[in-house]
Amino acid sequence: MSVIQVCGLTPLKGEISIQGSKNAVLPMMAAALLHRGVTVLTNVPVIRDVTCMLDILESLGCRCCRKGDCLVMDARGVTGTSIPEEYVTAMRSSIVVLSALLGRMGEGSSCYPGGCLIGARPIDLHLMALRALGADIRERDGTIEASCRRKGGLKGAEIHLSYPSVGATEQAILASVLAEGVTIIHQAAREPEISQLCRFLNNMGAVICGMGTDHLMVQGVAGLHDSSFRVEGDRIVAGTYGAAAVAAGGEVLLRGICPSDLKVPLEEFQKAGAAVEADEKNRQIRICMGKRPLPLLIKTEPYPGFPTDLQSPFMAFLATAQGTSYIEEQVFEGRFATAKILEQMGAVIRTEDQRAVIEGHYPLKGAAVNACDLRGGAALMVAALTAEGDTFIGECHHIERGYEDICRDMAALGAHICWVEKDS
Repeated sequence: MSVIQVCGLTPLKGEISIQGSKNAVLPMMAAALLHRGVTVLTNVPVIRDVTCMLDILESLGCRCCRKGDCLVMDARGVTGTSIPEEYVTAMRSSIVVLSALLGRMGEGSSCYPGGCLIGARPIDLHLMALRALGADIRERDGTIEASCRRKGGLKGAEIHLSYPSVGATEQAILASVLAEGVTIIHQAAREPEISQLCRFLNNMGAVICGMGTDHLMVQGVAGLHDSSFRVEGDRIVAGTYGAAAVAAGGEVLLRGICPSDLKVPLEEFQKAGAAVEADEKNRQIRICMGKRPLPLLIKTEPYPGFPTDLQSPFMAFLATAQGTSYIEEQVFEGRFATAKILEQMGAVIRTEDQRAVIEGHYPLKGAAVNACDLRGGAALMVAALTAEGDTFIGECHHIERGYEDICRDMAALGAHICWVEKDS
């Protein structure tokens, strides 16, 4: 069994390039099904979730070829309409394939999605959006069956989301691209990954306006064309490594990332005492930290607010802050599971409902711990950098869902970290 070993209390120094965005590339891969031809993506991260989405596409008849960070998808031979259960239960974002199948094949089916266990995260908004566009949806025995053949395909409509859900916005966009007429999505999610998906689709011949706002307009088109697109850097990976720098101290340079996509987290790094240089032109961020972090008050929100995916890594470095920090989780319930694990390393954290109180204590202590979800696993690595002695992190398959090689990246920044084999 492979675990991550970290020997803490060493400042970081160096520079790394940030991998392509997981949350951007997955809906792009699903969108490739809409085109009866070839779609090429570059700067694709080599992570478990991408492999899972590749398996889904291939199971439907899409031919995929991956070389390094380049992915070629040929969807001319797609015939399948059912997303295999073993992939859907493993990765929540697979549900967005449903709208692509509706747009391309006129029907699709899926079981309910899985992924990280961080709250209920219902898909009612996804299904509401598809129904608004004319899809007939039946839910029975844990399976979703959708079709628009009886009504002659999807039709443009006004979709009013009650919450700016990223997944529901992606679902509505993909279903609207080949729909007849105009679709307007109200209270759409504004995350950079949504804007990136729209640019990707426009590059294929779609017509989407309003990127970066909470109102998107999609003019349906008859078909798309072959295209090539480069995936931008992963802002959550960059934020995680920034949190590592604030935790361990030192100076790091993160390349290949748009600083404006991380505006609020970078401001929080500065409040914690870090010096931050954001270079929008050269797409890089420099973070310098020479002391224990100051306490923070953080409230997660949809973009442009503080991202919920960085809540756990921030909690990890705040566990060693000079005072008491407060985190209010407003996006997902049940996302404080990592707090209990951090307590095994000496962190002092109290949680009640959606609020966490973190009493800073330095240093933490090395321990054998297990990751319980993707971002929580990365947070354990951040915490281990501030711990005295060795920390061993198990269940690392969670981390591999979204980080290409967290040991490689952190070692490049000077961390004492490596993969080791331990008896199961």
